[in-house]
Amino acid sequence: MADDDDKVQQGLEHLQAAAREMIQATRSLLDAAEELVEDPRAVQGLVGTLATVVQAAAGRFRAGGPTAGDDDDDGHVQPIRVH
Repeated sequence: MADDDDKVQQGLEHLQAAAREMIQATRSLLDAAEELVEDPRAVQGLVGTLATVVQAAAGRFRAGGPTAGDDDDDGHVQPIRVH
């Protein structure tokens, strides 16, 4: 019974630690969002960068997948064996 109580306590401690990490991550995201709101030029730069990435991805998709240098890639999912 004491072993089960220890496992439960450890589980709760892990959950608390994970919750604290999520709170920290959320705070960081909110700080970044606040900076973007305060500096419209930063938003324009971010949107421009995202547009460039999307255009590149769309171009590759329209071209039929892998670029010319990727001869060994047939475009299908390939399993990776882990030993």
